[in-house]
Amino acid sequence: MKTSLLTIVGSIIIFLFSPGNLQAQLSGEAIMVKVYELPTGDNTQGELIMTLTNKQGEERVRKLTQYLLNEGDTEKKIMFFTAPADVKGTSFMNWSYSSGKDDDQWIYLPALKRTKRISSSGKGDYFMGSDFTYDDLGDRHPTSDTHQLVREEGLNGVDCYVVESTPKDPDYMYSRTLTWVDKSRFIGLKRAFYDEDGDLLKILTIKSIDEINGILTILETEMEQVQKNHRTNMKFSNVKVNQGISANKFTERSMTLGQ
Repeated sequence: MKTSLLTIVGSIIIFLFSPGNLQAQLSGEAIMVKVYELPTGDNTQGELIMTLTNKQGEERVRKLTQYLLNEGDTEKKIMFFTAPADVKGTSFMNWSYSSGKDDDQWIYLPALKRTKRISSSGKGDYFMGSDFTYDDLGDRHPTSDTHQLVREEGLNGVDCYVVESTPKDPDYMYSRTLTWVDKSRFIGLKRAFYDEDGDLLKILTIKSIDEINGILTILETEMEQVQKNHRTNMKFSNVKVNQGISANKFTERSMTLGQ
């Protein structure tokens, strides 16, 4: 997006910094900051269908309700399982911080009748049999990684930046990720995760995005665990943006009460 030396230099400067060429100057870090800062609205709520598919093609379907609240320096998310019976009543809550502080996470298991805080060491565990870890469900701050723009390419007809992110913590569960970022909207469309040995572990694909009440909203995602040939599809429906949600929804007590 005359023959004097002064005129030539001036023309080059104007060209490089014209609006159509500003994107070409972005670093990997600047791109990922723009992705992180993409407006999400003050609050969002809707219904989720989670479909787990194993290598035999067998499916398990789970239904949830999800609520998000943006308080400026803190973004809160809570999910309630509503079906089937074996997971009904389970809930998960995540608080992300714009300061870069690690996310706080909790899970409520009705069989145990208690809320458990997810420890730092537990964030690499997979969430409820899905292909998403607890860490994947959080909101990773861009300062947690070193970012490099490695190339630009098309993805399903969309011009994208491809950014490689390497964790600053050597003990982090992924050795690196690659993110395909829509150049025009600065929203991630695909992410590849690599394990500790540097091998491709899983691929997250954003399958559907819509603008709801002026906010770009992801409506369908799919995480494929390529090493186990297992995948998790998440569809978000009946979505309401900026319709108001009480802060009381995002408490440990609320987790035990259900939606």
